[in-house]
Amino acid sequence: MAVISDQTARGAKPRDRAGGRTRARAGGLPLLLNAVSIGLGIAVWWALALAGLKLPTPPEVVAQAITLIGNGTLGKDVLASLTRVLIGFALGTAAAVPVGFLMGWYAVIRGLVEPWIQFFRTVPPLAIIPLAIVLMGIGEAPKIFVIFLAAFLACVISTFQGVVNVDRTLINAARVLGAKDAGIFARVVVPASTPFILVGMRVGLGSAWATLVAAELIAAQQGLGFRMQNAQLYYDLPTIFVGLISIGILGLLMDRVLLMAERKLTGWQERR
Repeated sequence: MAVISDQTARGAKPRDRAGGRTRARAGGLPLLLNAVSIGLGIAVWWALALAGLKLPTPPEVVAQAITLIGNGTLGKDVLASLTRVLIGFALGTAAAVPVGFLMGWYAVIRGLVEPWIQFFRTVPPLAIIPLAIVLMGIGEAPKIFVIFLAAFLACVISTFQGVVNVDRTLINAARVLGAKDAGIFARVVVPASTPFILVGMRVGLGSAWATLVAAELIAAQQGLGFRMQNAQLYYDLPTIFVGLISIGILGLLMDRVLLMAERKLTGWQERR
């Protein structure tokens, strides 16, 4: 038996190494495809600019980015916009998760809150700006509030759906085993809802960045959205492209952080 076990152990090592190499190759393929896709996108953009479409070429945008980095403008704008998005997104998520859990768990709260959630979901954040200015002035508060609202509405619906979609069999089994509501909520509902919450956070993050430019209409002096709107007055297309690309890169990086958190927290979930 010892000989067989030893041979089995020795035989498993090459297979493990082969499996590791296969997983490594599979993991490297998406990165390669991402790089190819980005390269093709830049090539199409360049071709359209050379074909006469009113677009700056990639070298012009890079040169403008270097100029804005060199004089400190881009760094200040990125910091201002990133601060607004992070604060608004964090507050929106922090409010959305408990509200979504309460709506999904208690029918009374759902009946009271859901109509208002659905009502505000149909109102674009841009339409809230005049009201936010009247109520909060022209400081940072209305900018952050508009971003908060966009993130909150995206995340609360996803959290709510996660709670109501929990398998009733799991809840009933926990009750049969003697678990109380608090234990069922902590050990069954929260883990089962986590994938929905994280998806809602990713959607909310996208909504927060999408709302940023509108939020920086409110008497901003710095920020990527403000810089793009200011550049529009002078038909400064390279600066507009620098702002667009900066927002896209920042949003992509933050989304990847959430995606990594999702994989860590939902490792039990089957993936394709």
